[in-house]
Amino acid sequence: VQLQAFGGGWVQPGGSLKLSCVVSGRTIGGATVAWFRQGPEKEREFVAAVRSSSFQTFYASSVKNRFTVSRHNAENTVYLQMNSLKPEDTAVYYCAPRWPHTVQYYDASQYGYWGQGTQVTVSS
Repeated sequence: VQLQAFGGGWVQPGGSLKLSCVVSGRTIGGATVAWFRQGPEKEREFVAAVRSSSFQTFYASSVKNRFTVSRHNAENTVYLQMNSLKPEDTAVYYCAPRWPHTVQYYDASQYGYWGQGTQVTVSS
């Protein structure tokens, strides 16, 4: 399984970015695919997750109502639309799939595959 995350960059506070995660080597059908992030001198934290077999989505309280996670199963791709970005959203963002689905979608130890990450910087 290989993951390619892209779409990061620099944006001013209040701006938007859309991250993409392309999964190759295995279909995301039946998987939970999550986004995590790791800021400077911080531990990796859960951001959002989506179950590819349903419309269920999950969010950390810090990003709820600002971020939207979605998936395109036919393209084996998961997206993270980030709006109203804040400086505290600055981090490297990672996507991670897990087969089968997990109820502990927020726990990084549940995921065995990680992409290289994409840097998001929010500053003026």
